[in-house]
Amino acid sequence: MAASSATGTSGSDEAGATPGPAPALQYSLLLEYLVGEKRGPRQARALDPAALGGFPAPTKSLEQKMIERAMESCGFKAVLACVGGFVLGGAFGVFTAGIDTNVGFDPKDPYRTPTAKEVLKDMGQRGMSYAKNFAIVGAMFSCTECLLESYRGKSDWKNSVMSGCVTGGAIGFRAGLKAGVLGCGGFAAFSAVIDYYLR
Repeated sequence: MAASSATGTSGSDEAGATPGPAPALQYSLLLEYLVGEKRGPRQARALDPAALGGFPAPTKSLEQKMIERAMESCGFKAVLACVGGFVLGGAFGVFTAGIDTNVGFDPKDPYRTPTAKEVLKDMGQRGMSYAKNFAIVGAMFSCTECLLESYRGKSDWKNSVMSGCVTGGAIGFRAGLKAGVLGCGGFAAFSAVIDYYLR
């Protein structure tokens, strides 16, 4: 009798120690938000990980919010695109100068073999020229796209196309109205293609 009572006590303890249907409830709740009636971008964003038994996201400090706002500002994006364009343009200019057979040659004396110093000088000048042009284009495009995105309140392909048209038109307009129109159309088409493949 004592053995049976001890067994009953241990069985009740084990029954109380076993977890309830919490995992199944969490799984069904997750399915409701993924494939059920509550599926949707707004509901998925509102889903709190703490409700599923996970760790809640830590609250961001004031400094973190300030840094995020600064990094999402149009000025920071323009500076970042300017630096990236400068580096990319410099590398592209040096590469094109390296494969150009006319680098370092003097047009007044084409039969004279250029020295290594003259070749390096021409490569540096071409690299700097490309770097400046790429930096200006990158800064203009990034700043225009950010301003359009802030004004429209949307992040889609139209921002890239319109900013490409503005950038290409502004660059080509220095050579005339026809060059500005062609620059606008060409840069807009190029931006649309790049945005299509990136998205």
